[in-house]
Amino acid sequence: MNVSEQAHGVYLAEGPASNWVVVRDQTGFILVDSGYPADRPLVLDSLRYLGLQPADARAMLITHGHVDHTGSAAHFSRSYGTPILCAPEEVAHVQGKEKHQVTFGQVFVRAWRPRVFRWMIHVIKAGALTAKPSPEARAWDAEELRSLPGSPAAIPLPGHTPGNVAILLPVAGVIAVGDSFVSGHPLSRKTGPQMLHPMYHTDATAALAAIHRLDGIEASIILPGHGPALHMPLAEALAALRS
Repeated sequence: MNVSEQAHGVYLAEGPASNWVVVRDQTGFILVDSGYPADRPLVLDSLRYLGLQPADARAMLITHGHVDHTGSAAHFSRSYGTPILCAPEEVAHVQGKEKHQVTFGQVFVRAWRPRVFRWMIHVIKAGALTAKPSPEARAWDAEELRSLPGSPAAIPLPGHTPGNVAILLPVAGVIAVGDSFVSGHPLSRKTGPQMLHPMYHTDATAALAAIHRLDGIEASIILPGHGPALHMPLAEALAALRS
């Protein structure tokens, strides 16, 4: 795990295969996503490394309900009473009432490829098959989000999942895009802005089309759910996705 400050009070934690974000200011801190279930010790260590106590988290924001982003949500809710917040369209997914996840069958038929096989073994070890839902998760609203550290705003980007979002931190000029697009992935040979393999999306066509909702948004630091931070204008990253 590597924890680095990307802007004042905004930290990217790069886990073994998935990232999470910590945002802090004078009012406290929040998390954006929380890795795989087996990443929980690393999530807790990342907070303590920053001098923070996990029980003091004001909220955990979930970009989407996949197990590599909700891995510690149930623990934070159960152990510390941390509010687990997501888009209204994603609540049933995070609560475990719906499932919008790549299937074992989709992976198995591609497992003859070395990169897919290695990724499959890793996610099994990371607890993907035993992940616990967060039944206490609830929908956020814009006013509640603005009151949190970093004054976050949610930008709906349906396609990766029905309620997938990016989280804009306008004061810091940072956007956490989750899996809306990434800068690297174990299945990819490329680095830089890129869409995930289509099998990861509920609707791959809609996921790419939704990127247009980011047009005109000002941000110069992009924090993806997979891969390193991108220090470039958001418009430049979007152009790369479309090229």
